[in-house]
Amino acid sequence: MARAKGIKPMAQNKKAFHDYFVEERIECGMELKGTEVKSMRQGRMNLKESYAVVKDGEIFVQGMHISPYEQGNIFNTDPLRPKRLLLHKSQIRHLFGEVGKMGYALVPLSVYLKDGRFKMELGLCKGKKLHDKRSDIAARDVKREMQRALREQNK
Repeated sequence: MARAKGIKPMAQNKKAFHDYFVEERIECGMELKGTEVKSMRQGRMNLKESYAVVKDGEIFVQGMHISPYEQGNIFNTDPLRPKRLLLHKSQIRHLFGEVGKMGYALVPLSVYLKDGRFKMELGLCKGKKLHDKRSDIAARDVKREMQRALREQNK
């Protein structure tokens, strides 16, 4: 059976865009168990409170919840187990240097199927302050009002 071509989004971390400025995006593979893959294909995962850490020259994603596969019996793993991300050594070194700076974090932004394989979009993010969040909300409200006014004008 041939692999499906193209990109199919499976999960988004919308909270990350609310809490952080995304400065850089990196695509990486994930090391998964068989029942985790089956559960993820059903869309049973959550990225909301997840983050990535660099340990011993490897990157692990923590807090990513993958629900146990219903027909998985003894082969199911811990839903919150750390999952290793697959990146080149030079990319890991670059991210390790950037995360060492004050206020930066590695945050999973999305998980998607790319040509039949699970990929994660990892973001190098800087935390937002409260006034930054307020200005984003105000800008979004202004944009919404402009669209509403244009719609009324075009009627």
